[in-house]
Parts: sequence; C-alpha cells; structure tokens
Amino acid sequence: MRMISFFAALLTAIPAAGATLRPATTLAGAEVHVSDLFDDPGPAGPRVLGAGPAPGGRIVVQAAQAAAIARQFGVAWRPRSGAEQIVIDRPGRMVPREELLEALRQALRDGGYSDDAQIDLSAFSAPQVPPDTKPEIAVEQIDVEPGSGRFTAGLAIVVPGEPLQRLHLAGRVQALVTAVVATHRLMAGAPIQPSDVRLQRVPSGTGQDESAQNLSQVIGQALRHPLNAGQKIAVAELSAPILVQKGALVQIQLQVPGLAVTAAGTAADSGAMGDHIGVLNPASGAIIEAEITGPDQVRVLPGNALRRPARSGQTQISLR
Repeated sequence: MRMISFFAALLTAIPAAGATLRPATTLAGAEVHVSDLFDDPGPAGPRVLGAGPAPGGRIVVQAAQAAAIARQFGVAWRPRSGAEQIVIDRPGRMVPREELLEALRQALRDGGYSDDAQIDLSAFSAPQVPPDTKPEIAVEQIDVEPGSGRFTAGLAIVVPGEPLQRLHLAGRVQALVTAVVATHRLMAGAPIQPSDVRLQRVPSGTGQDESAQNLSQVIGQALRHPLNAGQKIAVAELSAPILVQKGALVQIQLQVPGLAVTAAGTAADSGAMGDHIGVLNPASGAIIEAEITGPDQVRVLPGNALRRPARSGQTQISLR
C-alpha cells in the first residue's frame, strides 16, 4: 500500500509531456491562467498566475520567465532559445468622451451650472474598459475657480470584477446665455436687418460687455464697429444707423405755411435719424443747420440759424 502511494506521488510530480509555448494569447477576463501561456499544460492549466493587463493593454512574457512558471507548476516545457516569448493582450474599448462629460455635467449641475454649460477639457486620454461593459462613472472631487471657470476633477470608473480606475481631468466650464449673434459679417453704420441676426446659446464670457438678448434690441440699429459672423452683439456697440454721411449729396426740404421748397446740398457732418447737422447750400455757400429725416434727406425748419455766413458778394437767404 505504501509502495502504491509512493508511485502515485512520483507520477504526479512528473511534468506533463508535450506542452508548447503559445506565441500570443488574447485574454477573455482579468486573470492570466497557466493555460493562457501553454498549449497542453496538463492539470496545471486552470491555475491562476495573476492579474492580466488592463483593458486595451498587453504584457510580454520572456523565455526565462516562462521557464520559471513551467517549473513552478509542473509544465513539461523548456525554452529552445532565449528569444522565445509570448504576448498576452486584452481587448478594450475607450470610454466615450461624452460619458465622462455627462458625469461632469451632473456634478456641475449641483454647483449651479445649466445642463448645456460648455465644458472644454485640456489634455485628455480616454480610459479603456472591457468590451460589452457599461462602466459607472462617479465624480469624487471637483474644484471650479470662480471667474475663470477653470476646474480640476477626480473621477472613479467602476466595472464589476475589474480593478477601480481613477482619472484626473482638467479644463474650463462656461455658462451659456441666450444672445443675439451676427449671421454674417456686419459693417458699421448700416441698419441691422432681421436676416442679419439670430438668437443663439453662447458662452457668457467675462460679463464686461452686456450682450443683446432680444432681436428687438438690435433690428434697425447700427454697429459702431464691424462684427464677424457668429459674434455676440454688445448693447454698447449699438447706435442709431447713420443715414447721412459727411460729404454726401442731400435733399433739403424747407416747409413754411403755404410754401414747400426743395433744394440740393452737401452734408457737412454725418448723422443718424433726428440728428442736427450742417448742410452746405452750394448756391449761397452758406452752411445751415438741418434735421435728418431719412436717408440723405434733411429738413430745415423756420427760424434755423445759419451756422456759417455766406461768402462775400453772395446773396444770403434768411430762414427766419
């Protein structure tokens, strides 16, 4: 009986014959087994060697390390040369950027930001998880700098059966506001038409320039400076449109009871609707004060004084 037990123990200590080292293995799980390294490893095949690479990663087992594993687990394999190795890789899929942003939005929502706040990430490398898994993403910490909106955040990525992954993110968050923006490049001075502008959600900016938030605020007005397509229109940039340009030919209207006189003149100033400008009467050389009533149209009211006397030797018409 003792002899039988001795031979049984001796037989179990003899390595299995015919094992070969695999050139490559793709893991289906998080652990590496003896059978992932060797074909026909014998009874030791299901034994766990340790944790495999992270999803999307790989490790390389060189000949010397594989030989040590074979000796430890009784696998009948010996390296033929030191160049033998096995590459163990593990499939993975990248966590979509939007899934990470949604977790950040939830945390920022608790801090008072709207759901459509604009989040810009600085250097970003998407983590990987096993295929066909749905990770739970939790924001463990987030710090937002007042004013600039710059933030840092720590995220935990949880997949059942997998080691916890932690991710550090940094970037900037900006609240969005509804504002009037230009649909195309707008020039200064021209009346703004309905087709020139639209309402759009845009970053709020620094708050130094109050942007127009209603189309009625800008339609019919003019810009003090040119504006590119997509840019917000600041209230401070709006003014009445210029209807008369300095040096332009204008139609002068003089109305008195029972008499209406129309003449041509030259604008000595630029102005908007209702502005009072100087107008040169070419016949007399006099500059009279007139009120702008429309594009290149002015009106002289009885009693308007001459702003500059007529040239010597010319007849001066009194408007009093």
